[in-house]
Amino acid sequence: MEFELLYWHWIVGGIALMLAEIFIGSFFIFWFGAAAVVVGLVLLPFPGINVPAQLIIWGALSTVFALAWFKYLKPLSRDKTKAGLSKEALLGEIGQVLAPPNGEKRGTVRFPAPLLGSDEWMIISQDALSIGDRVSVVDLSGNSLIVKKAQASNTT
Repeated sequence: MEFELLYWHWIVGGIALMLAEIFIGSFFIFWFGAAAVVVGLVLLPFPGINVPAQLIIWGALSTVFALAWFKYLKPLSRDKTKAGLSKEALLGEIGQVLAPPNGEKRGTVRFPAPLLGSDEWMIISQDALSIGDRVSVVDLSGNSLIVKKAQASNTT
């Protein structure tokens, strides 16, 4: 007796692989499962496809899905806020002064994109700053940034 892969074998196996992804967390075998489900759906209208051809279709679809994931979809999910990175992620960042520091009172700066989860930070500076000045981060002190006035770029 010869074993025959039916459409529901592929669908059930594909769903099992996709569910296994919950426990593995790599989001890689999900694409093997998705390809298996597609093979099962292709077998519905074309039940006469032989097993070697089914395996070739599954392998090709798995490869295409996995490559598409790494090339097109995964880059879209990258965290651009730099949250969770070390203080080196802050060094050199340029922001705009919202409230300049004076005396013992710390000022406030806003960055165009959130840094370590926040777009506004308390600042300390030795430079005389005013509202709207651009500043560059040189160090971190507790929950405040140590900044200096950013050099104006000459664009002519």
